[in-house]
Amino acid sequence: MSLEEQTAVRRARGGGGAARRASRSAVSFETARFISRNIPNFEILTTEAIEIIEENAEIILEEIGVNFVENPAALQRWRDAGADVRGERVHIPRGLARKLCATAPSRFTQIARNPARNVEIGGNGLVLAPVYGPPFVRDRDGGRRYATMADFEMFVKLGYMSKWLHHSGGTICEPTDVPVNKRHLDMLYAHMSLSDKPYMGSVTEPVRAADSVEMSRILFGSDVVDQNCVMTSLININSPLTFDATMMGALEVYAAAGQASIISPFIVGGAMAPVSVAGTLTQVLAEVLAGVAYSQLVRPGSPAIFGAFVTSIDMNSGAPTFGTPEASQITYGAGQLARRLNLPYRSGGSFTGSKLPDAQAAYETANSLNAALLAGVNFMLHACGWLEGGLVASPEKFVMDADQLGILHKLAEGVAIDENAQAMGAIREVGPGGHYLGCAHTQENYASAFWRTGVLDYKPYETWSEEGGRSTEALAAVKLDKMLADYQQPYLDPAINEALKAYVAQKKASMPDAFM
Repeated sequence: MSLEEQTAVRRARGGGGAARRASRSAVSFETARFISRNIPNFEILTTEAIEIIEENAEIILEEIGVNFVENPAALQRWRDAGADVRGERVHIPRGLARKLCATAPSRFTQIARNPARNVEIGGNGLVLAPVYGPPFVRDRDGGRRYATMADFEMFVKLGYMSKWLHHSGGTICEPTDVPVNKRHLDMLYAHMSLSDKPYMGSVTEPVRAADSVEMSRILFGSDVVDQNCVMTSLININSPLTFDATMMGALEVYAAAGQASIISPFIVGGAMAPVSVAGTLTQVLAEVLAGVAYSQLVRPGSPAIFGAFVTSIDMNSGAPTFGTPEASQITYGAGQLARRLNLPYRSGGSFTGSKLPDAQAAYETANSLNAALLAGVNFMLHACGWLEGGLVASPEKFVMDADQLGILHKLAEGVAIDENAQAMGAIREVGPGGHYLGCAHTQENYASAFWRTGVLDYKPYETWSEEGGRSTEALAAVKLDKMLADYQQPYLDPAINEALKAYVAQKKASMPDAFM
C-alpha cells in the first residue's frame, strides 16, 4: 500500500474532526500530475523558414556528414542502412534519417514504482525534472564546494517532496566523494529508495547504462522492464556533428532495452554552432535527426526525445549566457522542428549564469522557464536548482525554482470559460460600488482561485520586518529545512531493497576504485 493510500485509510478511520485535524497537520507528499497544456504553442518560424532549415539540415547530413568515432558497430549499422561511410564520417542520404525517425513513438509513458507518479512524455504534456550534472554545490552555510553523496541524497529527498516536480531526475549533482566508476550505483539506489517518482539512468559508460537496466529489473521485475519504459537517459551529442563512443554506447544499451533516450546537442552558440539562430537550428536538427535515426537502427520503436540544449556566448569573456532572447528564439524554433518530426521535445530549465540565487538568477530563470512552456517542451530537465551555468546545484534555488514551477502548471491550464468562470452571478450580486470579498462566488472559489506560493513573502512590511526582514533566499532556506525535517521515505518492499543493495555491493566489490 502506498503512503497516500495508508494516509487515506488513517483519515477515514479518524472521523470528521480528527480527520480534519490530521489533514491540517499531516506531512503532504502531494505531487501534481504532469502538465497537460490547454494553451497554444508559440511558433516563431514561418513555414518558409522551417522548410529552409529542414533542407539545409539534409544537405549537412548528406554532403558534410557526421562523425561516429571509435564505434565500428555504429558504422556498420549505417552501412547496412544505406549510408555512405568514409572512415568515421557517415554521409546520410537525403530523407533516410527522417524515414528512420518515423518509427520512434510520438509519445510514451514512463512508469514509476508508484503508479500514481507515472508520466506521459509527448503530445501536450510537460514533465518537469531537476538540475542535472553539476560537480559543485552552493548553500548558505557552506558556500561553494564539491558535491557529496549526502548532497545528492538531499536533492533526491527535495525532489520527492516538491509538489510541482514530476520526475526524480538523474545526476542531480556529481557526488565527488564516491569513486567515478561506482557512484552511478549509489545514485541509482538513492533514486530508487528515497523517492518513488520516475528517474533517469547513467550514461557515463555503456557498462553503467547496463547496470541501470539491471537495477531497474530488480526494482520493477524483468517482464515490466521488457514491456515498459522505466527510464529516460540523457545522450549528449558532442557538437558539432560528432557522436562519441561513450554516449553512443549508452544509447545502444538503452535503445536495445526499449528505454528512452534524450538525443540532445550540447551547443554554446558561437563556439559549437553558428552565431545565428537559423544556423544553430539547422545544426541542431541535423544532429538530432542523425541521433534519433541511429537509435532506431538499434531498435525500431525505441522511445527517443528531440533534445535542444542551447545557450549563447558572451563575446567579451567567452562565458555561456542564459535567459537571452536568442536562446528563447532557438527554444521556440526547435519546438516547431520537433513537432514536424512528431517527436517528444526536451529543452528549457531554470537556467542562469549567476553565481548566487539573486536577481540575475531570477530574471534569467523566469525567461527560460516561460519560453520553454510556450515552446511546447515535453520534458524539461534542469527545471530547478541550477546556478552558475550548470556548474553548481543550489538547494535554496532548488526550493525557489520548484515553487515557481507551480506557475507553469497554472499558465498551462489556460483560461476557463464555463459558467462558474464567467462569474455573472457574482457581478449581479455585488453590483456597482460593492466589493467581492464576501460574495458567494468568492467564498466558493477562494481556495482554488489563485496560484499560491509556498516560499515568497507577501506580508505587510511591518510583519515582514518583525520576522527578521528575510530575503527570498533566507525564506527558501527555512522551507528547505522544513521539507527535509518532514521527509518520510516511501515504502519499498524489503526483499527488493535487499536485492538492490546486494547488487550494488557485488558490483562495487568487483572493481577497484577509480577517481578519473
